[in-house]
Amino acid sequence: MTKTPPAAPPSPGDTDLMLVERTVAGDQKAYELLVLKYQRRIERLIGRMVRDTDLIEDIAQETFIRAYRALAQFRGEAQFYTWLYRIAVNTAKKALVDLKRDPVVSESSLRGNDDEEETSGMENELTSAETPETVLAAKEIAAAVNSAMEALPEELRQAVTLREIEGLSYEEIAEVMNCPIGTVRSRIFRARESISAKVKPMLENQSGKRW
Repeated sequence: MTKTPPAAPPSPGDTDLMLVERTVAGDQKAYELLVLKYQRRIERLIGRMVRDTDLIEDIAQETFIRAYRALAQFRGEAQFYTWLYRIAVNTAKKALVDLKRDPVVSESSLRGNDDEEETSGMENELTSAETPETVLAAKEIAAAVNSAMEALPEELRQAVTLREIEGLSYEEIAEVMNCPIGTVRSRIFRARESISAKVKPMLENQSGKRW
């Protein structure tokens, strides 16, 4: 008699959809779980769009309120967090327009907090053999990358942030930004080219030195 193989564990997407369905059915605790799951990621995303850290928590809260009100419209065609990211981006944009401000990347956007894993790959490589000189070089490169990011047009900055820092796929970014996937690829390519043009001379200078 053959044994029935164990059922595969539910994917994060399936779990999210189940929590959404429970919330729509009136289970408030289910939505609290979704908020707990994605609150930090949403706040990090918003933090890369606004300079004023005092606004981040308020915009995140507004994001989850808007998402809750629109939850019955979520059909599961996209991942829940992709759908939520789009609401967060739109909420942050609206807040910035209301305040007559332009979205900018915060100075710590590419470094992250000490307890976060989202440091840039470039910075990780440069600090792999830490000496005072390489640490200084890493900080200089990170500052140059950050400056290059700030100089990007909003749509390029948003696309490359979602790809390189948040790790979303091209399909997910297209969903968040509500544009064709070809446009996403073009924006990310242009953003990378612009950043590379500003950072490459510094990398070449560093590689020419002997530590």
